[in-house]
Amino acid sequence: MSYFEAEQAPCKACEGAISLRIEPRAADLGDFSVRRSLPSRKQRMVGPFVFLDHMGPAEFPPGKGIAVRPHPHIGIATITYLFQGEIMHRDSLGFELPITAGAVNLMVAGSGIVHSERAGSDVDETSHLHGIQSWIALPVEQEENDPAFTHYPAADLPDIALEGARVRIIMGEAYGASSPVQTFSRTLYLDVQLEVEAELTLPEGEEELAFYVADGAVEVDGETFQLGVMAVAHPGRAVRIRGLESSRLMVVGGDNIGPRQIFWNFVSSRAERIEQAKQDWRDRQFAMVPGDDEFISLPE
Repeated sequence: MSYFEAEQAPCKACEGAISLRIEPRAADLGDFSVRRSLPSRKQRMVGPFVFLDHMGPAEFPPGKGIAVRPHPHIGIATITYLFQGEIMHRDSLGFELPITAGAVNLMVAGSGIVHSERAGSDVDETSHLHGIQSWIALPVEQEENDPAFTHYPAADLPDIALEGARVRIIMGEAYGASSPVQTFSRTLYLDVQLEVEAELTLPEGEEELAFYVADGAVEVDGETFQLGVMAVAHPGRAVRIRGLESSRLMVVGGDNIGPRQIFWNFVSSRAERIEQAKQDWRDRQFAMVPGDDEFISLPE
């Protein structure tokens, strides 16, 4: 997906728990749209999270579906998490399997990986796609780790029932439960479903914390945050959220691991490493995806 940034908007509640309101910029990718809330001009990262993309919701006619051609990554791990639909993942390590709603695909790019994302097994019928893809930057000492891929079935993720809320722990620990999904630095990633008028206090103790409204609308300190908005918390302040509608939030956070250079799909703590990756892609030095050999030219 092409690089673009989110925008900021005035935040009425910024003297309370929330320090910044981010209005994602939508990109039309042909058959579906993507809202990107990270990075933004004023908030490049939240904890280790360097990208957060909201895909869809989209409906595809029979024979159509997502078609993201093979493309490279370095220096990050990608987390694909769907609310609805199916995506077929293929990568240069030889992994080929579908990701379905509630499961987690964790792909560690490290020193370099190539992958594609194509329509799933439901391509021959009317299909739907809705979900989140996020990227987390690897700590400096792990940026050049060997690439890896792990799939976590939906049943493996803790599902916590609270008063008026359900919380799935995608990464990290919260509300007395911990996820089996691998982390590389302190990381929190939650899928929160909140009922109308229900209230929930987000986990405390994270160096950086934000929530993204994937559906519905919520209120914090008297300010409304609706579908497509990210709210970044003031460090050390409790964030209590009230559901104005039946809502779904993605909560992200963790330790600040330092600034990163970003170009296209390449992320690194070192500008020279980005330049090397650009040249390696031009020279076709990356291992490619078996059976999916389309080539995307480097953006200029």
